[in-house]
Formats: sequence, C-alpha cells, structure tokens
Amino acid sequence: MRGLMDKIKGWVVYDADKEFYAKVFPDSVTKTDLMRMRTMTHADLPSVLEIERKNYQFPWEEDIFTDCFKAGYSCWVCDWQDKVLGYSLLSIAVGEAHILNISVDPAEQKQGIGRKMLEHLINVARGRAETVFLEVRPTNTAAIALYEDVGFNEIGIRKGYYPAENGREDAIMLALQLF
Repeated sequence: MRGLMDKIKGWVVYDADKEFYAKVFPDSVTKTDLMRMRTMTHADLPSVLEIERKNYQFPWEEDIFTDCFKAGYSCWVCDWQDKVLGYSLLSIAVGEAHILNISVDPAEQKQGIGRKMLEHLINVARGRAETVFLEVRPTNTAAIALYEDVGFNEIGIRKGYYPAENGREDAIMLALQLF
C-alpha cells in the first residue's frame, strides 16, 4: 500500500485540506496555496506550447517536449482550477540535476508560481542529486533575482547559448548545492 501511495504522491502534489479551508474560511488560503503541481502529460502540451510561445521569441516545439517525456525527465505543470499556469522540466543523472525550463503564463506572472515550481523541482532533486544547475538569460532579471533568493550562485557563462534576434546570447550558469 505504501508503494502505491508514494507513486500517487509522485504524480500529484496537492493538499486537499487547503481546498477545504478555502471553502470554509476563504480568506485563510491564497490562490498560490490552491495551485497544485502534477506530472505533465501529452494532454497538457497544447497549453504548455501556448505558454512557451507567449514567453519566448525562439520557443521549443512539441517534439522537444516529447523527447523530454521519452528521456524520462521530470516534467511538471502547475495548475489551478484545471488551467495550466506554468510548467517546469528537470533532468537528473549521475548526482546532478539540471533545470531545463521553468515558464509561467505571462498573464499569471508575479504571483509566486515560478517560485512554487522552482522549489518543487529542488525538492524532486533532493536526495537524488548533490547539485542543481540551470542557465538563464542575463536579460531575465526577475528570474535571476528569484534564483539568487532561493540560494543559487553564479558559476560561469555559456557563450552563445541562446538563439537571439541578432545571432546568439550568452547564458549565466547558476548552481545550488543540496545538502
């Protein structure tokens, strides 16, 4: 029975008590409290691709997400009332975790969704990796501030990492040690 419960918890991270309190004591919980993290499925791809296209000039295509599923990466969506608000992808191998993408629908930004997804990915990696890595555009100052607030440190620059309108853009490499 415990193995089955662990599998269920691995698929959906959600606290039903918060939903109860939201109904009985509406001011006691926030929208962020009621958002849930759940495993991304193929059925989520239209919503995920829509968010991807809204956020990036050079968005990932569906085949990249499909390849992430095939590779067994940890792929998650954050939803609220059956609406995908954001998504995140994590690769874990040989004691290292690499955050591949975190993206929040522009209409839903600045509500703590990015932080919720980032903290979730860190918790997924904890116990399975010693370090979490990620890359970020130097122009993405909001994301950099979030990563630094959570404890990530700059460890280098990847030259020409991102496609850009006039060629390529460097990436700042960040790392977080898990203890």
